[in-house]
Amino acid sequence: MSDLQLKMKEAVANAAVDQIQNGMTLGLGSGSTAALMIRALGRKLADGSLKNIVGVTTSFQGEVLASELDIPLKSLSAVSKIDLAIDGADEVDPNFQLIKGGGACHVQEKLVASLADRFVVVVDSTKIVNRLNLDFLLPVEVLPDAWNQVKNRLEEMGAKTQLRMAQKKAGPVVTDQGNLVLDIKFKDGITDSESLEKSINNIPGVLENGLFVNLTDEVLLGNVENGIVGVNSLEKS
Repeated sequence: MSDLQLKMKEAVANAAVDQIQNGMTLGLGSGSTAALMIRALGRKLADGSLKNIVGVTTSFQGEVLASELDIPLKSLSAVSKIDLAIDGADEVDPNFQLIKGGGACHVQEKLVASLADRFVVVVDSTKIVNRLNLDFLLPVEVLPDAWNQVKNRLEEMGAKTQLRMAQKKAGPVVTDQGNLVLDIKFKDGITDSESLEKSINNIPGVLENGLFVNLTDEVLLGNVENGIVGVNSLEKS
């Protein structure tokens, strides 16, 4: 990650934390930008700028980080609503549809986002695309015994499909829920996110996929203009 990209990520993380108010229940996302947001939240709690915050994390990684920063946490099953969820994305299209799941946390991320009154996505300019899935693979979480069956069904739908393999251990990536991930690519990208999300999730053995459809309320975009890092709030086209 370049210094400039890191500065963009820090800028949007701080802008998102500025939206947090005392007493909120927060969805705390996963990934590098979300981690910067959690750290910024921890600093505000430590200096007393924010109080009475409860976090609901979307990954074990986020839970560990929030615990280290003494951010009070509850499990998703222990809350009835989330005031504000803040998370990153791997791709964002002009209609605010997302691909998430590069870190294999998209099931919990989608559960948290769907429960939130407001879902704010924090990204740098490299994540904005005209069409999803031309560059970034769409993750599909599957039950371990069903991965090959699901793979065949996805390929019948026209997707190139591969089982995600771990980088520092032998064998496949295993999610926080104990499942496997198939990464898929459509030749012309994704043109109908809503229909595709439902079609994939209707395949027996699929737990969830990384398309986040009609969930995003605001995108905070880190960018650089004349050498100065700033943040834009994007509106749907």
